[in-house]
Amino acid sequence: MKRAVLIFLFILVGLQEAAACTAAVISGKATPDGRPLLWKHRDSDHLQNAIRVFLDGRYASIGLVNAEDTLGEALWAGYNSAGFAIINTASYNLLAEDDTVKLRDREGILMRQALQVCATVEDFGRFLENAAKPLGVEANFGVIDARGGAAWFETGQFTFRKLDVNDPSVAPGGYLVHTNFSFTGDPFRGAGHIRFNTAQHLFFQAHQQGNLTPRWILQEASRSLWHSLTGVDLETAGIASGAQRFVHFTDFIPRYSSTSSVVIQGILPGEEIALTTMWTILGFPLTSVVMPLWLAAGEKQPSLVVAGEDGHAPLCVKSLLLKEKLFPVKMAYGSNYMDVIPLLNPDGSGILRKLKPLEDLVFDLSLKHQEAWRKNGKHRQEIPAFYEKINSIVTAEYLSLFGM
Repeated sequence: MKRAVLIFLFILVGLQEAAACTAAVISGKATPDGRPLLWKHRDSDHLQNAIRVFLDGRYASIGLVNAEDTLGEALWAGYNSAGFAIINTASYNLLAEDDTVKLRDREGILMRQALQVCATVEDFGRFLENAAKPLGVEANFGVIDARGGAAWFETGQFTFRKLDVNDPSVAPGGYLVHTNFSFTGDPFRGAGHIRFNTAQHLFFQAHQQGNLTPRWILQEASRSLWHSLTGVDLETAGIASGAQRFVHFTDFIPRYSSTSSVVIQGILPGEEIALTTMWTILGFPLTSVVMPLWLAAGEKQPSLVVAGEDGHAPLCVKSLLLKEKLFPVKMAYGSNYMDVIPLLNPDGSGILRKLKPLEDLVFDLSLKHQEAWRKNGKHRQEIPAFYEKINSIVTAEYLSLFGM
């Protein structure tokens, strides 16, 4: 009996670790340009991710999916043609410990369905109210819309609580971070508290400096190597000098199980909804590069981020090949120990240092075009050529930098 209980606990902990996402809903009140943001740093057992466009339902949508989900049943971050966007994090403190409802793990299915029919934050609240119960979820759903709405919905099998991020009594800074517990749940349970504290500190500093932007979130928060409990910062601790090669790599925001990082940037009131942008780092965030994505291009998304004939997205595959250099220990415990030399080598050969100029170029070109499109309205005509250009640049540079 004891052995069975231990096995069960091991499985439970494993499930929690595998779904250890870090995320935030950011009101336009907190961003420099007034546009709301959704951030999801995804952790999952499904390492192969891809981008997919859906044309069914009331609204078309674009989002992050598991590459092997060929039927498109679930979506893990995305937005639709009405400007409604959604993400989630798993929660581990909303349901009672003795909960017996067997319907579980339907978060991705629910988000896929919500994008088909919801145009606003209020629509999503009604969607949850009217959906058949039990919902089969225990999650925090973050949403924004084209009207400036921004909220979290902490959702269990039968009930939910809305946290309005535009309400200063709920979110004094205009943003709310979530990991793997809910504020309205049992305060003595849950997971991800160290990552929550890390993200809270980083977001507070960025907010004070007026820097809550997609670029900062993806380059600094998603790749933060600072640990809020131990105080260790791998980038500044001198570890990469050779004094220490392997580090115990758990409870950082990026983790072995990290599979992607997405920031969905909304619009200002009155702007064209098609200018909503899904900034996407597909694959392992420490070894991949951002790609800006727009639903306005329909199914003609960059070939690097959509599943090819082999069922995998090329950029995700490339990032996972680079990731192997960071986790060379092949024993069962190898995922807990990262080799920091390939990542941070101070001689300039570290993966992060080599990737940054490429990613900066992608950001600079994308932001320039994004700003022009807001003024001239030529995004629909120009996105295809821009996609081709960015796709070619990233492909060629990856080959040049890493021989891939």
